[in-house]
Parts: sequence; C-alpha cells; structure tokens
Amino acid sequence: MSLDEDILNIGRQAREAGNALRSLSSDVKDRALRRIAGDLRTSRGELQQANAEDLGAGKDKGLSTAMLDRLELTGKRIEAMAQGLEQVAALPDPVGDIVSQVVRPNGLRIAQVRQPLGVVGIIYESRPNVTADAAALCLKSGNATILRGGSEAIHSNLAVARVFADAATGEGVPDHAVQIIATTDRAAVGAMLRMHQHIDVIVPRGGRSLIERIYAESRIPVVAHLDGVCHTYVHKDADLEMARSICLNAKLQRPGVCNAMETMLIHTDVAPMFLPAVAEGLTEAGCELRGCERTRRLIECNEASEEDWTTEYLDKILAIRVVESLDEAIDHINQYGSHHSDAIVTEGYAAAERFLDAVDSATVYVNASTRFTDGFEFGLGAEIGISTNKLHCRGPMALKELTCLKYVIRGSGQIRE
Repeated sequence: MSLDEDILNIGRQAREAGNALRSLSSDVKDRALRRIAGDLRTSRGELQQANAEDLGAGKDKGLSTAMLDRLELTGKRIEAMAQGLEQVAALPDPVGDIVSQVVRPNGLRIAQVRQPLGVVGIIYESRPNVTADAAALCLKSGNATILRGGSEAIHSNLAVARVFADAATGEGVPDHAVQIIATTDRAAVGAMLRMHQHIDVIVPRGGRSLIERIYAESRIPVVAHLDGVCHTYVHKDADLEMARSICLNAKLQRPGVCNAMETMLIHTDVAPMFLPAVAEGLTEAGCELRGCERTRRLIECNEASEEDWTTEYLDKILAIRVVESLDEAIDHINQYGSHHSDAIVTEGYAAAERFLDAVDSATVYVNASTRFTDGFEFGLGAEIGISTNKLHCRGPMALKELTCLKYVIRGSGQIRE
C-alpha cells in the first residue's frame, strides 16, 4: 500500500469513528478519559523509555536547548498530562448544548445547538504532551482525531497514543477514534492536507516553516497561530516591583514556549529606575538583551535590529524598547506583534482599559504574566493550540472551540406562503 493510500485509509476510518462518536454518551467519554489518565501514570516507565530514545536522537542531531526542553517527558509532565485528562473529564460536555432558542410568530421553534466538527487533523512538533491533550479534547467534544507529530518525537508520540487508544477502546470508544500517523515521511503531511473529504479542520502546532507550509498547501480549513511574539509593557504608573516579577516570569519561567515574552516595552519616565533592576535579573539568568538606542543608554546590551521586533526567539533572548507613551506601546504591539498574548503592568485604570480595548491580540493582560495563556491555566482542560485567527475561534482552542453550531427547527405543520 502506498503512503497516499495508507493516509486515505486512516481518513476513512476516522470519518466512520467520527460518525459513531457523535452519539457517544458523556458517561462513556468521561470514563474513558479517567481510565486513560490512570494508564498514563502506570505506563510512566514505558513512556520515559520511549522519550529517552527521542532525546538521545535529538541531542545527536544538535537540537537546541529549547527544543529538547519541549521534547522531554519528565515525571511531572506525565502527571500533568494525566491531570489534564481528568480535568477534561470533569468539564461539561459541550455536545448538545443549546446556545440560543427562539419561537417565531408562526410557531416554529428555532435553536442553535453545538455539535462536533467531525474529524480533526492535528500536525505538531516536539511536544509529546500534545498527543494526549489534543486527543482528550477531541474525544470529549465528539471528534475523531488524526495526529501527525514531528519526527523528533516519534517514539514518544507513538507510546502516548498507544496508551490512549488502548484505554479508550477498552471503555467503549469506537475503534480509530484516535489515530496517529506512524511514518516520519514529510509527504504524509501533504497527503493529510489534501484529504478534505475526510478531515474537517487542520490544527497545526509548530514553527514558522511548518505553519507556512500548511497554510500554503491545505485544502482544508486551518486554525493556527504563526508566531508567539508576546509583549509586556511597563507603564509609567506601574508598581515596579510587580513589573519586575512579571517580566522575569514571562521571559524566564519557560522561554521556549509560544506565550513567553519576546519584547519588553518600558515607558521613558520609569526606564531609568526599572531597566537596571530588571536587566540584572535577566542577565543573571543567562538572558541576552537587545535594546533600542534609549535602552542602550541605560544598560549594557546588544543593539536591537528591526528584525528583532518581529522575532519569536523561543530562547533566553529579549528585545527591549523604551517608548514615550501608552499609544506608542500599543502601536508597536499591533505593528510588530503576532496577536497572541500581550500584557500591561499599571496601577492606572484608564491606561489598563485603553490597552485592553486597543491591543488587537487573542489574549490581553493587566498586571499578570503572559505565561498564563494556556488551556489548563484558563480552566479549559488544556488546549490543542492558541488560535490567532479571527474566524471560528480565537485564543485557547478547547472543548467549545472544537464544536460548531447546527440550527434545529421544530414545527407543527408550518408551510411557507
């Protein structure tokens, strides 16, 4: 069987499973998710053994520290996967929710009801926890899933998917509800992107080259974000100790993820006091600083280029710019940012509200780290991606975002005259 035929067969199986999943009860789905969580815990040794193969191969290939961090499956991360599944099981099932309902003058009762999208194709890199998170959210929302992870995580992804599928079918979930493409052949991605008759939406998670390829080739609707160029703006009315804590967390807590701060903006009035204090903490942690001319007058750092303002470093590198006003900060974010996650630190109510209204991003914060842009932290039971799209969904893509609306009309013999 050729690769195209193999992928097509996976698609047919997913479509059949998706049709069966539509009528699967919440009890069965929740019971399956709890069993999967338990089996992930008891399979910890097997999962870490598979992950060790990927880590070893990644080091041999010279993967960056940030990429290796994304790839690693520690005991803590396996436990977080299990807890994420249990959280999804505890959430309300969105399938069948009545979003709105009206009765027309002619007696027709018209309701908008949530239903599954059908089959969700997920193409991702590096992070094997995505395998469990994405499959869990799709299962709970009644969608079949086709997973295609990166070659750098192939052993980890296959191990997680095997545990997931075995436990799910053991609790009555249809066969092929969760499938993973086992080949590392890049042509498999192209085959998925052409399979519009069996896949309803593509959700990619990965670097710029992957996302750009998917946008260019896909014949299926895509929900994605291209980059995570996230900002924190320290306003002139900021509590500077709070601002220091937030900025250090946003940059350093986990630099290699999409919601980490990549550019720090500082109002000129507080820059002389704030910059030296925050720069000390950043440089002590090994962070390279790249600043505008005003920044370089206040601290020792490298010169920031125009390219730095649009770069997602995913590493301990930070671009810094001193600005004259709130509006200049907003203009910078809207011009150079990726519309992912942006924050202001301020004690001023008017400044905070202006920032929230004017910054055109999926998530905007006042006095908090951008690192919270995450389905688990939002109480959504993880997410399969952070969407910066404006159609269908925006922000963490979780249960409700994996459904669409159906109009259900009940009548009593009405005809149109």
